[in-house]
Amino acid sequence: MKREELADFLRNRRAALAPVGRTTRRTRGLRREDVAERAYISIDYYTRLEQRRGPRPSPEVVSALSQALELTTDERDHLYHLIGHHPPQQALEFDDVDPGLRRVLNALDGNPAMIISNLAHTLLQNRMCLALFGDLTRYTGLARSGYFRWFMMPEERRLYPADVHAAQSATFAASVRAAADLELDPAEAEHMIATLRSRSPEFRELWENHEVRLCRQETTSLVHPAVGRVDLDCEVVFSHDRRQRMLVFTPRGGTDLRPLLTA
Repeated sequence: MKREELADFLRNRRAALAPVGRTTRRTRGLRREDVAERAYISIDYYTRLEQRRGPRPSPEVVSALSQALELTTDERDHLYHLIGHHPPQQALEFDDVDPGLRRVLNALDGNPAMIISNLAHTLLQNRMCLALFGDLTRYTGLARSGYFRWFMMPEERRLYPADVHAAQSATFAASVRAAADLELDPAEAEHMIATLRSRSPEFRELWENHEVRLCRQETTSLVHPAVGRVDLDCEVVFSHDRRQRMLVFTPRGGTDLRPLLTA
């Protein structure tokens, strides 16, 4: 781990971020406690990193710091190298997270939220979303798409109670058709659709209905071992070019999701 370069890089990136809701500070950028809070790590731990002390952060902490500091893809990869980890597989340029959606996601705390592409590639998740759904950014190939996994990977449905499967399938099939219309390079969408039609009888039947719609407001349910069944409302916020969207989940019935963060 390159401690001196790491400390300088963290301080520089922190100073480059404008504080939210505070205009009276004399120093530039975010405070150390702001970054620590965003990354869900202790202020003492983060301070030691800026002071060239402390243990090497895990890849999960590096990912959290990257989000907290709003790093570009190149800056994120540089941070991984400074700490001595291999950066995540490079995403395609058009999958870079929309800055506006990233800022909104970083402002959320109590609600699970994620940013996805039109083909349901998960690009970014906040901590609550990671605790609820697991890491959805780890997949490669066609499995990057949540739509593809739903129809082709049986384990994808285990988190969802059986009574929502049919509605979820219909929604996802209609969403695939809408997403294909929005892709600037349709090759991946066409390949995914062809694969699903040839290998998933369920998708093939739904596809023949010719339903098409973008998800804008949905409901779903999950079963999580720490909190049991959770019924969720999902609000969708689109980027200005409609190529990415943020899903914000709100539990119904007063379900408290905070135990997920300590589970």
